[in-house]
Amino acid sequence: MTSTASTPTVSKLPKWASSFGVQIIAGLIAGLVLGLIARQIAIDPETESNGLMTTLSLIGSSYVSLLKAAVVPLIFTAVVSSIANLRQVTNAARLAWNTLLWFAITALIAVTIGIVLGTVMKPGVGTGTPTPSDYTGKTGDWWAFLIGLFPSNFLGLGATTKAADSGALTTSINFNVLQILVIAIVIGIAALKVGKAADPFLQFNSSALAVIQKVLWWIIRLAPIGTVGLIGNAVASYGWTTIGSLGKFTAAIYIGLALVLFVVYPILIRSNGLSIKQYYSGVWPAVQLGFVSRSSIGTLPLTQRVTERNLGVPRAYASFAVPLGATTKMDGCAAIYPAIAAIFVAQFFGIELDFGQYLLIVLVSVLGSAATAGTTGAVVMLTLTLSTLGLPLAGVGLLLAVDPIVDMGRTAVNVAGQALVPTIVAKRQGILNEDLYNAPRNGDPFADDSDDLLADVTAANGADGSGTPKVDPNREAVNA
Repeated sequence: MTSTASTPTVSKLPKWASSFGVQIIAGLIAGLVLGLIARQIAIDPETESNGLMTTLSLIGSSYVSLLKAAVVPLIFTAVVSSIANLRQVTNAARLAWNTLLWFAITALIAVTIGIVLGTVMKPGVGTGTPTPSDYTGKTGDWWAFLIGLFPSNFLGLGATTKAADSGALTTSINFNVLQILVIAIVIGIAALKVGKAADPFLQFNSSALAVIQKVLWWIIRLAPIGTVGLIGNAVASYGWTTIGSLGKFTAAIYIGLALVLFVVYPILIRSNGLSIKQYYSGVWPAVQLGFVSRSSIGTLPLTQRVTERNLGVPRAYASFAVPLGATTKMDGCAAIYPAIAAIFVAQFFGIELDFGQYLLIVLVSVLGSAATAGTTGAVVMLTLTLSTLGLPLAGVGLLLAVDPIVDMGRTAVNVAGQALVPTIVAKRQGILNEDLYNAPRNGDPFADDSDDLLADVTAANGADGSGTPKVDPNREAVNA
């Protein structure tokens, strides 16, 4: 007599509960609740904090530190690889030019919206704050920014020495991300010109990029936990009182972001003959992650993945446009935000801006977006804008109070734009896989590289694995 051992039934979570998007939303809610609880707990006068606030701050800052640790190697390898990938694309120069052109077009639209909102809503009017005594009224030196583009050394390293309260000197090493971006662009172009002799270097760079992206992907999977700390710490530290004092500024920023994300982008999508619903359902996982991570670079692997898999942009072109966008395409951080922030600071200190200064805002936003370089926050871009306009830099410290709140929306718009431009350019150049763009979504942006969806993308991008789209003699996409 044979006996059959019964296999215990393992209950699985429903698919919606295991979804990354649901986990992110759960982290947002948990962080909000914990932040409000932390505000009700007694605070130690010496540390100006309590145990829960310290824990939330530690979780949030640790997650951001993990993201920042990957920024420098990811920027270098991604930009070099993106430029080198142009070798696999027909009419690479035209694609690169059109990509940069659309970056500038969307930035110009976004900064115009920011200027209009700042002048109409007047978020800084009526504060009664006197103009700082050291304010000269002179515009800053735009050339100083341009000079700062030139690397002082190969790694873009800098050192800062400060005196501690005890009198001891401490030296910290930091990276100039903007200079690293310039170095990577130059090396990428040089590798493109050298040809076959650069193949070993480019293969090493490609391998390094794959390893860094895998590590970053593991960090991204921790986003729901990081979300709890980031949101909880923001609510616990700033609460509704601080946000209320800068409420009009925060509202103006989010109105501008909403206009770009839900009005301008849909118009551009529709005017190029694409489905608005398919674009948002495809890009939304990356937008969600950008909102909570506050880092375009940290979201880069997911942004590139949804651009290829969900939006149907050929891999060879997406691997150039998306990494470049993650370091230079900032409609939120480098267009809407600095425009409204500069006008707010001028109004806050009772300073009248002339027409020339408004033009400088546009110039800085369109040409200076690389200053943000995909890192969390837009303090560098704000400082650059205020310096160029000659406005008091005290406004930077003033706006830092609500920076974590507005930065979430800024980064979400950045990420949406970084996927939008490659999609539009691919459609206009006839290389977009529209069958893949219009395909039903399976709801799982984290599918393994061996899944059916990737097989579809691989077929669309070239069965030989080269990443080169199949095109007919008329340069129209041929569906696999």
